Amino acid sequence: MTLDFGLPTPLEYFETLVRRDEPRLLLEAAISLGQDADPQLDIEDALYQYERTLKLLRDCVPWGANGLQRLTILNQFFYEDLGYAGNHNDFFHPDNSYLHRVMDTRRGIPISLGVLWLELAHGIGLTAHGVSFPGHFLVKVQLKEGIIVQDPLTGQGLSHAQLGERLEPFKQAWGLEQEDMAPLAMYLQPAGHRGILERMLRNLKNIHQQQGDEAQTLAVMNRLITLTPTAWGEYRDRGLVRMERGERRAAMQDLQTYAQHAGAAQDLDMVEEQLAQLRASS
Repeated sequence: MTLDFGLPTPLEYFETLVRRDEPRLLLEAAISLGQDADPQLDIEDALYQYERTLKLLRDCVPWGANGLQRLTILNQFFYEDLGYAGNHNDFFHPDNSYLHRVMDTRRGIPISLGVLWLELAHGIGLTAHGVSFPGHFLVKVQLKEGIIVQDPLTGQGLSHAQLGERLEPFKQAWGLEQEDMAPLAMYLQPAGHRGILERMLRNLKNIHQQQGDEAQTLAVMNRLITLTPTAWGEYRDRGLVRMERGERRAAMQDLQTYAQHAGAAQDLDMVEEQLAQLRASS
């Protein structure tokens, strides 16, 4: 019998991480997304960089500091001392979603900056959560004085009125009247680790699709299905990409999986037509 002691593929490594539910899941799994763009990525080195940063931050926190003092120190350290900010010059570049590159350039988008900020917040004893707010990932901190909601691009605290203003365009796009809207607090519910990873992956999926990068789109789709195996629409999307790439057998399998679980989906006829074409060309 031959034993295979080869290293896991990036997808296998990601699958191992998301099977677990432990505090380190989010940071390590989020860093691992960068393996699709950089197969030689040293994840342990990226984690070490984070640990060094956390140590520097902890050295800034005096003994006995309360929650508000810790939050103030964290924001000063993250945005002023380290200089983290949004990459406004190239906001839709994939690098903004890869944490190892964000740590190198100190530029990112709300969710990548938010993940790093959250990990540092937890590292100094703050009760902090990500928030999957429509259109813009946010972070919030539970303090003795109450809840503070921040924009992870700037560290700016957001008032109830400012959050309502940010929600207004989505209310209009959804065609909802004020009385039909859920209370603002419903949009500020904590996002779990898996939900944050899913949002990161969906951002990358959209970016790669817009850039016409089928290989990277497919890599992200593989991760999305690994993370959310019952998100049937992802099988349809992956099947269509595989079909474009000439991967007939794999495309058929994905489209059949979608058709079996799609129920009365409006696009089912289109998927069945694609399946018929694949069968005819086999």
